[in-house]
Amino acid sequence: MLKRDEKTLSNGRISWRWAATAVAAATLVACGGDIMPSNHLPRGFTDLGMTAYPATAVSTGSTAATQDLLTGGIGKTGLGGAVPTYADPVNPTAAELRRNALYSNYRGILDPTANGGYGTLYGPNITADGQVTAAEGLVPGREYRGVLDDGTGRKQTMVVVQLPDSFDRNRACVVLGPSSGSRGVYGAIGTAGEWGLKKGCAVALTDAGKGVGLHNLSDDTVNKLDGTRATRTDAGSLSFFAARLSDAARAAYNTAFPNRIAIKHAHSQQNPEKDWGNDTLAAVRYALYVLNQRYGTEADPVPFTKANTLVLAGSASNGGAAVLRAAELDTDGLIDGVVASEPVTEMPTRQGYTISVGGQIAPNAGRALAEYTTYGNIYQPCAALASDAALSETSIFNYIGLTAMTARAEARCSGLAAKGLVVGTTTAERAAHALEKLRLYGWTRDNDRMHNAHYGLGNGPILSAMYTMAYGRFGVEANLCRTSFAAANTAGEVVPAAATALAQSFATANGTANGTPATVIYNDSLGGARSWPLAVSPSTGVADFGLDNALCQHALVTGVDTATGFNLSDSSVPTQAQSDAVRAGISEVLHSAKLRGKPTIIVAGRSDALVPVNHNARAYTVLNRSLDGSGTRLRYIEVVNAQHFDAFLPFSGFDTRFVPLHPYFNQAMDAMWVHLRNGGALPASQVVRATPRGGQPGAAPAITAAQVPPFVAAPITGNAIEVSDGLIRIPN
Repeated sequence: MLKRDEKTLSNGRISWRWAATAVAAATLVACGGDIMPSNHLPRGFTDLGMTAYPATAVSTGSTAATQDLLTGGIGKTGLGGAVPTYADPVNPTAAELRRNALYSNYRGILDPTANGGYGTLYGPNITADGQVTAAEGLVPGREYRGVLDDGTGRKQTMVVVQLPDSFDRNRACVVLGPSSGSRGVYGAIGTAGEWGLKKGCAVALTDAGKGVGLHNLSDDTVNKLDGTRATRTDAGSLSFFAARLSDAARAAYNTAFPNRIAIKHAHSQQNPEKDWGNDTLAAVRYALYVLNQRYGTEADPVPFTKANTLVLAGSASNGGAAVLRAAELDTDGLIDGVVASEPVTEMPTRQGYTISVGGQIAPNAGRALAEYTTYGNIYQPCAALASDAALSETSIFNYIGLTAMTARAEARCSGLAAKGLVVGTTTAERAAHALEKLRLYGWTRDNDRMHNAHYGLGNGPILSAMYTMAYGRFGVEANLCRTSFAAANTAGEVVPAAATALAQSFATANGTANGTPATVIYNDSLGGARSWPLAVSPSTGVADFGLDNALCQHALVTGVDTATGFNLSDSSVPTQAQSDAVRAGISEVLHSAKLRGKPTIIVAGRSDALVPVNHNARAYTVLNRSLDGSGTRLRYIEVVNAQHFDAFLPFSGFDTRFVPLHPYFNQAMDAMWVHLRNGGALPASQVVRATPRGGQPGAAPAITAAQVPPFVAAPITGNAIEVSDGLIRIPN
């Protein structure tokens, strides 16, 4: 057993000085995939130590001693309130950044408003058995941090294991929470984190190789593993991410493209998605190691193993993808059950299965994320102007209907028509054709009005740029499809990122180019580089959201010039070689849909326009049935009037139309817990008919429990989802 010298410091932090044997173990580079005894540091990991977070009463949470595991010391009220402040905004401490990262990541995936259900349907004040209390919900305990690398210093996957004081050694459990989206290590704190801590389980959070890694190329500063900033030289091995550029290459790039920012998920040249499953499994091993280090004795050095520790993996979106992929790869039997909310499923095939909805066959099901995202990025702004998608209200839901956005969407329709990609002589006709093309590509009529805000809020441009870069393993200097990332002013011009934005980025950024602080920049925009909303395409000469860049990104995925239909070449933009690299990367991230009977619940919102159910949840469910047969224990819950972003529900227009999906994630976790602990039956696959809040945009009335009815053990015929070999039947 590895020995340690433990010393408790006055600030509650505990310093570990590991023996030389531990250091040697930490340098092994099998990405945590070893079968070492679980009281040894898993291969590929470096242990970053443990900090106690003992707080049981609300405070400012400015130090570790005043923080807890779940809320950073600010409690339920703080998570629902204003952004916590820093003593020095340009030089935040690691403790302050942790507190604010918990704050922003919690709110980044949930609706934190009382009218939306925070504090009544979900929240820190609600007990594990669903009782609404007046408590602030602080969870004291210890937090262990480790980083997993592959020996290159570029992978740097963060894992945090939270061990609450309420952990019961006699009923040991671990809840896995890989982050959603591109978020950092606390990205699943509001989903798996909160649920697991309330159950008294150890919670293993991981960024799965994504996270907030911003390399500001102009001053050569980076995020460190603890979230603080430093120059790349000063950060050294504690750098979370730095672009693979020599000083000379960086200087040359800065001259040609000043003030650009490299982003880890896009520019690490690791294709992190290919490792999401293995990184999640590595987090289990690290959690077992932590438990045995904490509770092991000379007489019993390994009290916790996979045989006596219940492991439940649950998360949302990309985190949902990670837990499914981990389950597929789990030949060692580490994971006992899985809950995946609105997961990206990266289908391995589009053949051999059919999706029937209300008796109608869904077309083109089972496409990969890069396919439908880059396709939607071309047509969504034009389709938003179609009569079936039209909105008259003034709201965020009608984002493209605001000010100059409409003119740019009309220009997108004109540009598509000029290239023969839509037909019609009027904007209305062209928009109707664009919308029909989206329907034929796998979106449903439930998504018709979602394309507006979905595109206007930047999802298409951001993901189309980031994921093609990631899949092809392109560095920042490649400027793939003449695209880069930087801060921009209101005119769309590239500007230096603000010092405070960079300093606080670990807490405020979500790992994407969402404008905090970097946004998507089209370098070839006429008149000079511009952010995507204001870009002027060279081929059209008008502001059209960068049609040329969108066409280029889809061509990377298909290998064909989107406008002409001709094959790419060595001289085309993009080149054939670039497309080959992207498509090779996509092949690395495909799921298998083989769960080998592992109990699994998938939850999805029918109106999800970001991760459409025909390409993901529905397709995965039916393919799994064909592969695992009648013995499958996968169940699918589809919620009507729910969509991908619960965090958007406070926005005007979203508030009146959609219900939160999060209560169904919690219910699915509860159902899986009962199944694993007590042998309770899994619910049957079913449609849940939730009811929106209604009212006026921006002023929807408070939601009630009746509007989000629970799924049931055995649904009525009209709500039952039938799954057989090669066919899934879903009622309207």
